[in-house]
Amino acid sequence: MSTTPTRTPARAPSLGRPPLLLLVPGSVGAALLVVPLVALVLDTPWSDLGAQLADPAVRDALWLSGLTSALTVVLCVLLGTPLAWLLARVEFPGRRLLRGLVAVPLVLPPVVAGVALVAALGRNGLLGGPLHDVTGWTIPYTTTAVVLAHTFVSLPFFVLSVEGALRTAALPGVLAGCVLAWARSLGEFGATITFAGNFPGTTQTMPSLIYTTLQADPAAARTLSMLLLVVSIGVLVGLRRRWLVPS
Repeated sequence: MSTTPTRTPARAPSLGRPPLLLLVPGSVGAALLVVPLVALVLDTPWSDLGAQLADPAVRDALWLSGLTSALTVVLCVLLGTPLAWLLARVEFPGRRLLRGLVAVPLVLPPVVAGVALVAALGRNGLLGGPLHDVTGWTIPYTTTAVVLAHTFVSLPFFVLSVEGALRTAALPGVLAGCVLAWARSLGEFGATITFAGNFPGTTQTMPSLIYTTLQADPAAARTLSMLLLVVSIGVLVGLRRRWLVPS
């Protein structure tokens, strides 16, 4: 009677000791990323958190941030999924150029993104001008402008995530793309304040409120910043298998 030998699981190779030449700058880089976050946690007046959340301006900003980020995800799914499919599965002239253009907002300074949106959709813009002439409707400085600004900066995250997923497993990539787009939308500031302004109840999102609050009450701004930090950490934990687990 033959027996099948038991296989022992392979051990991961030892990573070894880091050389001093890499350890010192690597430690400095880690400190540069970690220390500001720790300082924010330690310097936040936690006892004021309840009062901050009870402030009508904070509640309005939270509501608007939640609403616009949710609408951004909807637009990313409706517009980004077909675009990702084309980039992943269809060969057509200019495909590489289109993929490059889709990625541009990833590296574009946010304020430049806002200026570009004004040039395209402003009252005298390339598309906004004819829209105003025909309908009398202007987009900038409205809640619609917030959603469009968020979509402009979030859509590349969604498209590139879904495009890669369509080559392997689609559903996890779509879900990851939705989370990335939502998180990017929630933290967007530069393009939003340039294109939509900072009007309480209409276009003032949490990042805009934090910026305004910082001018008058830095302690309150740190408390509000902690809310977005917690959300950011939650997103990272949710995507830990995608970013934190080595393959």
